[in-house]
Amino acid sequence: MNVYGVTGWKNCGKTGLMERLVAELTERGLTVSTIKHAHHSTDVDQQGTDSHRHRMAGASEVVLASTHRIAIMQELRGAVEPPLSELLARLSPVDLVLVEGYKREPHPKIEAHRAVADQPLIAPQDPNIRALASDVPLDIDRPVFDLDDTTAIADFITAELTL
Repeated sequence: MNVYGVTGWKNCGKTGLMERLVAELTERGLTVSTIKHAHHSTDVDQQGTDSHRHRMAGASEVVLASTHRIAIMQELRGAVEPPLSELLARLSPVDLVLVEGYKREPHPKIEAHRAVADQPLIAPQDPNIRALASDVPLDIDRPVFDLDDTTAIADFITAELTL
């Protein structure tokens, strides 16, 4: 499976870029899955639902299945967060997995950058960042795309991965 990341600091446009890339790439006929890393506690299940009740009762893993989607929720219950490689191995085969976050993992990435966030670039210290998507011009030794030029960014990713 091909893996490509979108990384950057908080409020730099990662999620918006991910959303636009998924739409662009699927429109081109590619199958795309995503993995999003969260630095905060998050819960996709709602209190009071049957699946939530199962988890709260102590289930290690709960599968919620319907005619529209399947959700698998796993409780870590103090265990170490699994590495990205383990999460990728759980996914069904697709043409491309886009990964949001996971700054320190060694897969190829685009760094999202917004001047208003007032954060330093990650790229100078990370050779896995192949290009940047920014709302301002940048003087750096890698390609820089306009943050909103989804077509050009998608072209770059698909060319790099020969998709």
